[in-house]
Formats: sequence, structure tokens, C-alpha cells
Amino acid sequence: MIDRRSFLTTATLTSAALALPAAARAAPGRSEDIRIVGAALAAIHPGLFRYLSPAAFERGIARLDQQWRASQSLEVRYLNLARFLATIRCGHSYPNFFNQKKAVAQQLFGGHSSLPFAFRWIAGCMVVTQDHSAAAAVPVGSVVKAVNGVPSPEILARLLPYVRADGSNDGKRRALLSPTGTDAIETFDVFYGLLYGAPRRGIFQLRTRAPGAAADTLIELPPIDLARRVSLVQATDPSSAAPLWQWQMGEDEVAVLTMDSWAVYDSKWDWQGWLNDRLSSLTGAKGLIVDLRQNEGGNDCGDLILARLSGTDIQRPPADRLVRYRQTPKALDPYLDTWDDNFRNWGADAEPFNDRYFRLKRTDNGVIAAQGPRVIVPMAVLTSPQNSSATFQFASLTRSLGLGKLIGGTTGGNQRGINGGAFFFVRLPESGLEFDLPIMGHFPPGHPPDAGLLPDIAAENSAADAAAGHDSVMETARHWVLAAR
Repeated sequence: MIDRRSFLTTATLTSAALALPAAARAAPGRSEDIRIVGAALAAIHPGLFRYLSPAAFERGIARLDQQWRASQSLEVRYLNLARFLATIRCGHSYPNFFNQKKAVAQQLFGGHSSLPFAFRWIAGCMVVTQDHSAAAAVPVGSVVKAVNGVPSPEILARLLPYVRADGSNDGKRRALLSPTGTDAIETFDVFYGLLYGAPRRGIFQLRTRAPGAAADTLIELPPIDLARRVSLVQATDPSSAAPLWQWQMGEDEVAVLTMDSWAVYDSKWDWQGWLNDRLSSLTGAKGLIVDLRQNEGGNDCGDLILARLSGTDIQRPPADRLVRYRQTPKALDPYLDTWDDNFRNWGADAEPFNDRYFRLKRTDNGVIAAQGPRVIVPMAVLTSPQNSSATFQFASLTRSLGLGKLIGGTTGGNQRGINGGAFFFVRLPESGLEFDLPIMGHFPPGHPPDAGLLPDIAAENSAADAAAGHDSVMETARHWVLAAR
């Protein structure tokens, strides 16, 4: 992912943006919010028609407008907006939980309807990874087969259409619907709470199968609220000076670098110095495992790792960075928030590409300069469907350069390219809702598949692994690293 603060950029409808779908035009009688949604997407979103046809977009906007008029409920409107935006199949286009106004967020997400445990979807099953209930009634590794009489696979199927991801990568959607304790507001909590509401009598009725049990058990547990969920979050404050990552050298002389986030935009921590020091300590080590399984992306922090391993400068693969506009439409500007108003006008930095796009000139030569001293150890990168932005790009570059093995699960993101790099936060005046609107599209050459990256060595932890506190993925990586020397 491109550093959002690195642009020296300058975003009016030009010839490329004049041929807008009807959804972007005046649309007499259309609600103000939906008129803005349609206009902003059609004029600005670079990947709007990567998967969605113009006709399907028109139908979707018309349907959303009907739904908007049918209900003024903030909860219903949020759900309808999320489901419509999910049809674009862009992992960065959604009504962002963390960008809503305080009163809106409290109404939407502040309820008392969260399941009292963390879990992952493993092979289609809801597998408990942490028990947060006061009664400690759901052992880790338990499979929750039904909630309030609804089978867990049915719950998953109902929630999936509301969740953001790139293209057909449902693995990413399932990963986002796995509340693992790393986010203050969990995707599952939001959509489960809005679609199913609070449990009757304030109690969840669960049908579970405990590890090693021969039969299911019926359990009743009260929910936990948002404040309790937030208190359980394990992530470090990214704006602090504290290290965000962990480093551990094992007795087998294999170092494990755990990086759950690369969002260091506002961090006061010298992450480059910290990482360089630890990479320099690998002299004589037998290998390095970089654990990215919880990491969606952020800054291009992985470049430093590749620069230390490569021994030569690295040329990034060609990919056009395209935008839909040279300057944003004046009528939309009041509704577009961003951290850098230069995004509203690209000026001469945007050169005509075709009848739909402008191509952004590079502010660098696309080279990652080699850094010394060179680190010469085998590297394994642990991947998962969470890797959908900068971590997707890191995994792809690692493989193409032959600098490491990808071990674990298929990544998120998409080989057809993603949208991101810079954003507008669209504020809808009638409802008060916000949605994130990516500005730049990355389009690789050729015709790559609509999929994430397959690992070089597939590995997945099971419910039995969770119960035993065993990490099969990590063990697989250790075996590979030690055998690769």
C-alpha cells in the first residue's frame, strides 16, 4: 500500500469523467444521500467497474434509493448502504465503523449483543479461540454449532453479502467475520447485531461441541457490550511510541517477527531503527519467520525486510496507478473529507491514459534500494486472508523475487489489483453516515485471476489445534526454515 502521507499531489470533471452513468447525474426526485453516493462513486471510484457492470451499478443505486425512502431507520440504512457498497467488491469501499460520527457510532455499534467469546471460521465452523464469558463455559477449541437456534453456517451465509473484500475473495470476508480480539469494533459484532438484534431475554442460547466431547451441549450465556469488547482488545495504540511488533529468537535459532499491523502513519515509534537492529542480529541465525496472519496492511513496512534480504536494488513490478478525475466535481467537495486537500486536484501529476482514466506520474522510480548489511537466512512469511493491501503486495513481491516462502492460507486482496492509496471519506448529509471512497486504482498487466495469492505451502490451524494451544502453521514454517538452510 502506498503511504497515504507521501503524496505531493494536486483531484473537475474532465472529458474522462463527463460520461457518467445516470446515477451520477441530477436524478430528479432521488434522495440527497443516494444522489451523492451515486455521483461520488461514478466520478471518483477507480475500480467501480472492475467487477460491476454499469447496468448493475444503475440498478443497485435505484434499489438503494428505494430502500432509503422505505425506511429512515439509521440501522436499516447502514445495512443497505453496506450491502450495496459490497457489490463493488472493493476491500476499501465500505461504511467504516471507525469513521462514523460519535453519535452515529454509538447508535449503531454500542448495543449489548456481542457473543461472549472470540472465534475464527475454520472449515466453515465457528471455532472458539478465547472465552470471555464470566462462567468460562465455552472452552477454547469448542465448535459453536448454533446461536439462538440458527445454525452457524446459516449465520455466516447471511452476513457475507454485507462484508467488504476484493473481487470473489470470500476468504477475506470470512476472516473479517472472525472476531479475534484485535479490533475495538469487530465486523461480526456489527452485522450480527444489526441483522439479528439483541437476544431474547438478554441471553444467548448456544449449541456447542466441546473439544473431545461425544455430544453437543446447550449453554445459555449473557452477551457482552462494546465497552467489554474494547477492554479485551490486544493491539498496541498505533500512535504511541511503544513497539507495535514482537520479536522472539527461539532455542532453534529461528527468529519470529510478529507484525499484526503496518499502520504506523501516526506512530512516534522508530520502527525502522527497531526493525533494522533486529534484522542485523540475525548473523548466525538459522532463519526468519515473519508472521503477518493478522495484518491487513498500512505502510509499506515490508520493503525494509526485502531491502535487507535482496542484496540488489528491487524494481517493483509494473502497475498503472489510475484515477478517474483530475479535479473533483465542485458539487461533491462539501461531502468529501480527507487528510490532504491536494487530493482534490492532481493537476499536471495526472496525465490522460484513456477515455476513462488519468495515470498518476510516479514520484519515485519504483525502486526499493538495497540496504546493508545483507541478511542471508531463509525467510518464511505466514499468510492468511487478512493480507489484503500492503501485506498482499509484500507477499506477492516476496514470491516473485524468490526471497522467501509463503506458508499458511490464501491471502486476501486480489491478483486483478486493488483500490486504495488515498481516500475520501464521504459524509452523507441526510443520514449522517460515512463511507470510505478509495481514489487510486492499481491495475496489473495481463489478465490475472480473480483470487488472492495461494501459499507455497498450505497450512491451517484446526479446532483441535486451538484446544491444544498448538500452532500448526508456525510449526510448518519452522520445519521448512530449518530444512532450507
